[in-house]
Amino acid sequence: MPVPVPRQRAIPAVESGQAPVASPSGRSREEAPRTEATAAMPAGTTAGTAQGTTQPHLTLLLIEDDPGGSTAVPELQDAAGRPIRIRTARNLTEAERLLTDDVHCILLDLALTAPGLSGDDEELAVLRHVLRLAPRHAVLALTASGDAERGTEAVRVGAQDYLFRDELDARLLSRAIRYAVERKRSDTAERRLAEGRMRAQENRRLERGLLPTPLLEGSSLRFAARYRPGRSRALLGGDFYDTVRTPDGTVHAMIGDVCGHGPDEAALGVELRIAWRALTLAGLCGDELLGTLQQVLEHERSDDEIFATLCTVDIAPDGRRAGLCLAGHPSPLIARPGRPAKLLPYDNNGPALGLLPGARWPRMQVELGAEWSLMLYTDGLIEGHIGQGRERLGQDGMVEMVRRQLAEGLRGEELLRAAVNEVRDLNGGELTDDVAVLLLDRTP
Repeated sequence: MPVPVPRQRAIPAVESGQAPVASPSGRSREEAPRTEATAAMPAGTTAGTAQGTTQPHLTLLLIEDDPGGSTAVPELQDAAGRPIRIRTARNLTEAERLLTDDVHCILLDLALTAPGLSGDDEELAVLRHVLRLAPRHAVLALTASGDAERGTEAVRVGAQDYLFRDELDARLLSRAIRYAVERKRSDTAERRLAEGRMRAQENRRLERGLLPTPLLEGSSLRFAARYRPGRSRALLGGDFYDTVRTPDGTVHAMIGDVCGHGPDEAALGVELRIAWRALTLAGLCGDELLGTLQQVLEHERSDDEIFATLCTVDIAPDGRRAGLCLAGHPSPLIARPGRPAKLLPYDNNGPALGLLPGARWPRMQVELGAEWSLMLYTDGLIEGHIGQGRERLGQDGMVEMVRRQLAEGLRGEELLRAAVNEVRDLNGGELTDDVAVLLLDRTP
């Protein structure tokens, strides 16, 4: 609970050398009539500022209900010695009108009455109304001398501090205003920081939930994946992948890449992955599946220039052969015992999704053999730089790297981890593009 600042003995305005803020006519400083020249000035600008004098640093809004203006507020200065502007409102309606963006602090007389605001404690009902009206402003409660209990309750409700009405002096009030404003700023910054942390945690939980869980129950194939988004502090990027086994025993694997790296691209990648899974489980494959995915992309993308590359593989139930479709995507790498790792054929590579209306994507039949490892990847794995130059790793460099790692006995998760880490090291730091790698292994 907020703790009030320790009170000091008030110094009367006469002793402090400060005069009450009241003109001979009884108006407060800012209640004086405006001339045509001042009426044309922007809000928060005084005649003095228009003539080149220093603009006041802080503005105080006094809300009190005594028509005679019995609350004598002394001349105030901020920490730099500049005058603090004072506005006076006689009721909540007038206060709402005067509560502009340049007001930093509100001094509320708890004796203020407001018809329509009722409850167990009308004074605090008015305070609660002001706090709802001005959630971003510091609020000081003004109460009768000796009524510390009421002031403490006001602080508990939400005021930054409380003051006694008959103990106001320039030094005490100026310090209280500065304290209240800074405390409100600190509380606001702390709340925003906490809200930002909560949003970040929620986003991470959401993104983690959107990452795929392979559906391979009943399959003898081993699955491994590695995912690294290019966006800072993100779990999800524009790359996407998935693997499912249909009732006939066929294992379908997919990997894709939406152009761009922002949250919109990540969301589109999730939509395409979910659509692919649904269509695959419904029995679509090859050209028919990719054509439907292109329709999904065209309806969901935020810009006509956004496209996505895709690689799909459907592995026969016996595990010895597969169908391959490429939509502007790099061809998978296959490794078999006694043979060097190499890329699968990519001569019939079709266009990326979203580029050509009515495009076709031929399905190629490839022989896998009895024992193999099939690696699907996005271009983030091959487009990292090598050292300080402009040369990139490329597919040939990736193939050589994987061959060496396989020769070192790396398999499964260890192989993918080593591949992604080496690509990052060759790049001289974190990769700017998303990286997704998927590995399927078949061992007799």
